[in-house]
Amino acid sequence: MNSLIGTYECKADVKGRVMMPSALKKQLSPVLQDGFVIKRAVFQSCLELYPMKEWNNLMSKVNKLNRFKKKNNDFIRLFTAGVKMVELDGSGRLLVPKDLIAFSGISKNIVMSSAVSIVEIWDKEKYEQAINDATVDFADLAEEVMGQDDDDNGIS
Repeated sequence: MNSLIGTYECKADVKGRVMMPSALKKQLSPVLQDGFVIKRAVFQSCLELYPMKEWNNLMSKVNKLNRFKKKNNDFIRLFTAGVKMVELDGSGRLLVPKDLIAFSGISKNIVMSSAVSIVEIWDKEKYEQAINDATVDFADLAEEVMGQDDDDNGIS
C-alpha cells in the first residue's frame, strides 16, 4: 500500500460511528475488505487505525520480542491494551469502541489524519493543540530526524 495522504474533519455520532471520508476510503479501497485494527496511540491521546496488513507486519516485529524479559512482556501488554478489530459498516462508517473514545477524548468533531500507512483519529481540539504545540519545535525536529547526511538515508 502506498502512503496515505490527507487530513479530514469528520463528525462522530452519539454511538461513536464516524463516516470514513470518501478520499480516504478511496485510498484504502484495496484493503477495506480485510478490515482494520484500532488502538491507543503510544505518544498522544489519539487513536491509530491500522489496515490489517500493516497491523500484521507490526505484530510480526513485536512477536520477535523475548517474552522472558519483563520489559518486553510489559511493553506487549501495554501496546496491545484496548486493541480492537473494526470494519466499515454498509454505510461506510467506522464504529469507534467506547473505551477508546474515552481514552482519546473524542467528542463530536474529529480529525482523521494520515500518518504514512496508518490513520490517526483525534478529537479536533486536541489535534489542533498538538499541531500548534509541535509547530514551535518543528524545524529543530525536522533537522534532527531528517537532516542526516544524504548518504545515510537517500533523502535530500
